[in-house]
Amino acid sequence: MNDRPDPADAIDLGHPNSARVYDYFLGGTANWAIDRVLGDKLSELVPIIRTGAQVNREFLGRAVRYAVGNGITQFLDLGSGVPTVGNVHEVADEIDPDSRCVYVDREPVAVAHARILLERDGDPDRHAVLQADLRDVDAVWKAALATGVLDPSRPIGLLMVSVLHFLDPQDEVSEVVAQYRELLPPGSHLVISHATLDAVPEAELRQFEAGVELYRASGIAASPRDRDTIRAYFGDFALAEPGLTWLPEWQAAGHQVLLRERPEACCFVGGLGIKG
Repeated sequence: MNDRPDPADAIDLGHPNSARVYDYFLGGTANWAIDRVLGDKLSELVPIIRTGAQVNREFLGRAVRYAVGNGITQFLDLGSGVPTVGNVHEVADEIDPDSRCVYVDREPVAVAHARILLERDGDPDRHAVLQADLRDVDAVWKAALATGVLDPSRPIGLLMVSVLHFLDPQDEVSEVVAQYRELLPPGSHLVISHATLDAVPEAELRQFEAGVELYRASGIAASPRDRDTIRAYFGDFALAEPGLTWLPEWQAAGHQVLLRERPEACCFVGGLGIKG
């Protein structure tokens, strides 16, 4: 492991990064001043954005618990971001101590922190982290399998939580997700959450659009998409109940959930599809 390149060497402190801004919204410390400046500006334009990050984290935990409860014992988390409370392997291990997880992110800070976490608390036979761009599907898939953590003959929980709206253009996103769907073994679960402006009131829409423009001006691709487009990412996978819905509504019974009374305010929809 000593010959492994240090991801910290590649950190770009000249530009904000979506993973580090997300970490800032969640109250983490793996972010820099440039990320916090953008985060604060975004919060001024769209105050709900911090809560939206927390809602995504809650959804991730519920989706992992649902998947493990339905026989999924191994996960591939794409665009996993900076580790914080309720990481995939931690949630899964609570239910199945033999669960497995491979984290993938292209952000050096996220990868460095994940490696520290896993080297301290993880099991190298069951957990791994890769620095890679999820758009390079073949390379990511081969590298994930090469870790020895995932068994491609058994169902996999593939997680794309709060990441696809940071990819452009739309045609490329659809093709990337389709390639992963094709690679997944039968019985696999595909979890997606995605930003949308579908329910933003007309009076507030300009502010939300200004937030998107601010992301883009900072060098971060940001593309909220409509519900039909997001639903198409699941292809012919059967959606678990309640289908594609606002995140606070997804499998929320028995859980403490932010924005339960105003689920559409989070501006995120999500779901879990099952490969037949």
